[in-house]
Amino acid sequence: MRRIGILCLVLMVVGAFGAFANGQQEVEGLVEFDLWTQADEATNELPYLESLVEEYMEENDLVSIDVADMGTEDLREDFQTASIAGEAPELLWTVNDHAGPFTLARIIQPIDDIWEPIGDNLVEPEVLDDQVYGIPITSGNHLMLMYNKQYMDEPPQDTDEFKQMAQDIADEHGVHGFSYNATEPFWLVPWLGGFGGEVFAADGVTPTLDTPEMVQTLEFLYEIQHEWDFMPAEPDADTTDSLFQEGEVAMIISGDWAIGSYEDELGDDFGVARIPRVSETGEWPQPYTSGKYWMVANHVEGETREIIEDFIHWSLTEERQLELTQTVGALPAHVDVLDHPEITEDPILAGSASQLEVGTPMPSVPQMRANWDAMRVEMNLVLADDKDPAQAAADMQQGAEAAIEDMDIDDQL
Repeated sequence: MRRIGILCLVLMVVGAFGAFANGQQEVEGLVEFDLWTQADEATNELPYLESLVEEYMEENDLVSIDVADMGTEDLREDFQTASIAGEAPELLWTVNDHAGPFTLARIIQPIDDIWEPIGDNLVEPEVLDDQVYGIPITSGNHLMLMYNKQYMDEPPQDTDEFKQMAQDIADEHGVHGFSYNATEPFWLVPWLGGFGGEVFAADGVTPTLDTPEMVQTLEFLYEIQHEWDFMPAEPDADTTDSLFQEGEVAMIISGDWAIGSYEDELGDDFGVARIPRVSETGEWPQPYTSGKYWMVANHVEGETREIIEDFIHWSLTEERQLELTQTVGALPAHVDVLDHPEITEDPILAGSASQLEVGTPMPSVPQMRANWDAMRVEMNLVLADDKDPAQAAADMQQGAEAAIEDMDIDDQL
């Protein structure tokens, strides 16, 4: 874990007061709190957050915020451990799927009152048990089609066109027409949505994996890998990334986190579009969307909580959200900024935003972990030609149900 200490210059004057950024509240004496993040330094997300914190402290000279940066899994594990020890940070900038385990463990608190004054300006918050536990900072973190314009004038619009175009490119140019990370079910989910399926029933916690839609999805993924000749032999994240940047793959499905590096490598030849519509259903694939969120530790109260509320509101103004997009390249959470020319007139950001429109929020309930694990095993067996899709879908369901039962979630609530 890399720790970045950021401390403001404090005027130690007895009885001094520091005004909040909104000019409506005051704080007596120095107030300090810790902010843990898994912000990505490679995409300028971490430098942006550091500058955001510095600016807030300059405007509020009796507030000190100490920022610690770590990996996503490290943050999850360390925050849980620190909470048990009574040493947890007060504020988190993190991914939405942390909300499920943190809520289950009762180590973050509902923040409906912080959300309500600004909610109309933002995309959907992270809601569990009808309460807000995460306020969005960015939107996206979603998959989309990325392509090399050297091989096509326009991207394919449906899966029939997609398969034929990928094969034609492979035959004509001697490169792979398409690749994706075929080892992770995160890349299965968009196609499942395109075939009309979902991973949970209407209650949001009961797995629905043994369905005709899942079978169709697995059959489609098997087909493009085994019945056509346009994919690498062993497609995974690293292979796909390297070959695309080298110009050896014409189309990939990847996430918004990769846009910067691909744009740097391919320049004007880099394009972004929606994943092609499923020809059999006429539906667009629906990748999971999430982004980054503010979450507040369960122990925070009083004056510190008031400052955190002010800081969150201050960080999510239209001006600062536009600056985030310009600096990081991520889509903002502020709905007005999503319509800003900075996005709509940029072909890459506009393509990403178009895909976001047909995405679906990623479930953050604890049961989703059971779904992920079950889907990963069975998807890999199908693609290795070791299991029939129908049997794999049935086994997915059984595996997820068994894992959820082992979680004893009801006993933990």
